[in-house]
Amino acid sequence: MKPVSLAVAAACALMAAPCALAQQAQQNQEQDSEMASVVVTATRTAKAVDKIPGAVSVITQQELSTQYLIADDPSQALATYVPGYAPSRQKLTSTGESLRGRQPLILLDGIPQSNPLRAGQREGYFADSAIIERIEVINGASAMQGLGATGGIINYITRTPRANGTSYNVNTRFSSQFRSDSLDWKTGLTVSHKSDGFDLLAYGAVQRRGMGYDGKGRRLGIDNVQGDTLDSHGDDLFVKIGKTFGDQRLQLSVNRFNLSGDGDYRNQPGVVAEGVPTSSEPGDPIGAEPRNKVRSASLDYRHADLGGGALTAQLFTHDFEALYGATNTATFQDARIAPVSSLYDQSHIVADKLGSRITWVRPDTLVEGLEVTAGLDWLRDHTLQRLAQTDRTWVPELKFRSLAPFLQLEYEIGPVTVRGGVRYEDAKLEVDTYTTLAAYGNRVVQGGSAEFTKSVKNIGAVWRFAPQWSVFAASSEGFGLPDAGLVLRGVAVPNQSVSNLVSLQPIVTRNNEVGINWRGANGQFGVSRYDSRSKIGSVIRINSAGIGLVERVPTTVKGWEANAEWRLTKGLSLSGTWSSIDGKTAATQGAPLDLDLGARSQGPDKTTLGANWSFMPKAQLRLQASHLRDRDINIGRRVGTANLEEHFKGYTLADAAATWDSRYGKFGVSIENLFDKQYVGYYSQSASAVDSTATYAGRGRTLALSWNRSF
Repeated sequence: MKPVSLAVAAACALMAAPCALAQQAQQNQEQDSEMASVVVTATRTAKAVDKIPGAVSVITQQELSTQYLIADDPSQALATYVPGYAPSRQKLTSTGESLRGRQPLILLDGIPQSNPLRAGQREGYFADSAIIERIEVINGASAMQGLGATGGIINYITRTPRANGTSYNVNTRFSSQFRSDSLDWKTGLTVSHKSDGFDLLAYGAVQRRGMGYDGKGRRLGIDNVQGDTLDSHGDDLFVKIGKTFGDQRLQLSVNRFNLSGDGDYRNQPGVVAEGVPTSSEPGDPIGAEPRNKVRSASLDYRHADLGGGALTAQLFTHDFEALYGATNTATFQDARIAPVSSLYDQSHIVADKLGSRITWVRPDTLVEGLEVTAGLDWLRDHTLQRLAQTDRTWVPELKFRSLAPFLQLEYEIGPVTVRGGVRYEDAKLEVDTYTTLAAYGNRVVQGGSAEFTKSVKNIGAVWRFAPQWSVFAASSEGFGLPDAGLVLRGVAVPNQSVSNLVSLQPIVTRNNEVGINWRGANGQFGVSRYDSRSKIGSVIRINSAGIGLVERVPTTVKGWEANAEWRLTKGLSLSGTWSSIDGKTAATQGAPLDLDLGARSQGPDKTTLGANWSFMPKAQLRLQASHLRDRDINIGRRVGTANLEEHFKGYTLADAAATWDSRYGKFGVSIENLFDKQYVGYYSQSASAVDSTATYAGRGRTLALSWNRSF
């Protein structure tokens, strides 16, 4: 608690100075609280949190706006408010950012943003933070939203006009570490209109990010290959148009997002033996700058009274491109093109999705209290990975099709809610004949298909056994695929066929969980215990050549999670989360599960604490601290040429943010890493400890200001 106490004292002192400012949402705290009590992601329809058997986290708009003032980093917001989410990499790449030791399915208004067929780990940046109204997180495996949710679901819900009339909102954010190249800035304009059943929300923004510095004043290392938010620029254009006709509503949403490096700095290796982290130096890196390019659109229809129930239908499209930086890795070498070690190339992933979701919910079916939810999901996903400079195929086009009907029954009798359902996945993956890269022997792999049919089930119950108290027990399954692209691009054995590659078998993860919750007028508390198992899991191991290989071995993840909030007075509240996670796997199929999951798969034990103080009628102060616990695993253990030993020295970080609402707009000021702590990130310490080009330090003390005004 000492860092938190110091943070409180320091932030209070800062409040005596002229206030600057944080971007705030349009809704007040009461609206945030009301929305947070209803979740749609877990059940495909609006449900109160205390009627959902499972651990659910909702990050409200007020919490998001404060967190994005501190650091405009989506994964850092998740790590702050979601107990089982791993620490942020502070990079464009999200490798190692897992949920409960597994990969989550990321959605934007229900549109899948994840690319499970070829997980390039760049899906975390797909929209501007200012368009997000709240985030709903379902912890643990789930099949309710489709393929890829073996670790859970993270659904970003975009903003919607709520007040009648037309309004304009300007938001700006500036941050700096007081170095000539450390300025970050973003400005955006929102147009909102609502009247006579018609509503419109349009948002446009541009952003420029500078370089960062660690606690010792040393320039942070830039990742020129996997991608970085340092030295970058981006823009976003979002439009949502809706029209209500009595019991029916039609809505169109379009999002266009770009983020690209500027190419002004190159990676400067550190000195591992001396504990000197990776840095950067001015210069032009080889090749084109890494970038993300995302295009999403959806057409949504709702009929509130059809056949005694409510029908919702969504047709969506999602186009994703990720260009990685140039490297002369051994994998890219081909003596027929250039002398060995001299050939630089760039990976380029393209994933295009087209899909639909249909859900029909009918309460009181046959008997009072019995609710039926039925639907049908269809998805077509075409993904490929090429080498951009030489136009070579690295991963052939993966043509995936999934058709999944589902049925969910919920029965409520007094204080007990029982829910159970089944989803039938009928999926097919087709791949044409292709030739691997020279590094794998130029092997011709015969095209073919792999079909999967699997019924994934869930069952759970909530018992509200006393006023404000409830307990739940649940068992749910999630359906996913291993990284098929990573499997197919690494085929080095002759006479292989796509149809015979056993490693393409699907991943079915079962999550068993029990928990207890208390929700009262002055706060809430919850704790849960989970056990997540997959008989044929997917573990990526890095061999001595630095190449990632997929191993199909069983995995088990067990853990505890807790969260709490207490409102001491009307203007003062305390909150916190705690997570302890233990993931195990095996060296091979049939071997004991005696290997700890590494940083690529799971995060360390984590504790977060926060305090919110409304010290004036229109002013608020937030203080927060997070602690990551030491972790030393797999001492002396190896599998093949992969060294599995990892060491992590934990650290504690504190942040502060203050906002003030005036007639001139909303102002805010924040300080990230309040005490200028020098630290190397969790993933860099653990998975990249011997890589002098990837031992990245975290950001030192950073000041941010913002201004937000509506007209």
